Amino acid sequence: MADQDNATPVFQIQRVYLKDMSLEQPNSPAILLEQAQPSVDIQLGVEANPVAEGIFEICVTATVQTKIEDKTVFLVEAKQAGIFEIRNVPEEQMGSVIGVACPQIIYPYLRGNVADVINRAGFPPVHLAEINFQAMYAQQQAQVDSAASQLPQ
Repeated sequence: MADQDNATPVFQIQRVYLKDMSLEQPNSPAILLEQAQPSVDIQLGVEANPVAEGIFEICVTATVQTKIEDKTVFLVEAKQAGIFEIRNVPEEQMGSVIGVACPQIIYPYLRGNVADVINRAGFPPVHLAEINFQAMYAQQQAQVDSAASQLPQ
């Protein structure tokens, strides 16, 4: 058996799939008659879960909520997932592979599914902006480092 430290790194997409999607229009049909421009709030997140040795499920989640004043026009929650085989990657690089490379692959599918479900609901599609997952990951790491530095020694 080959020495694992010298083994060739493996990074393969096993599958990309829509794990969860919901759409709510709690104030329809009355809210549809409103002429005011709705506000849009978009929240994104990334989750990683080990599935088996060297196999990870990475999920990118989006919550899109539009409101007119305090009434929800529509709420979409979506979770796009991918299963990745990641082996023989140096430990110091695993965070960026899981937190940057994998979400960059999954995110375009999430964008398309969110725009499609909103359009099918009878609204103009909301196109999620491009995301710099490298910057998002760096910000999360800075928050973790900051929290760790504030723990009593």
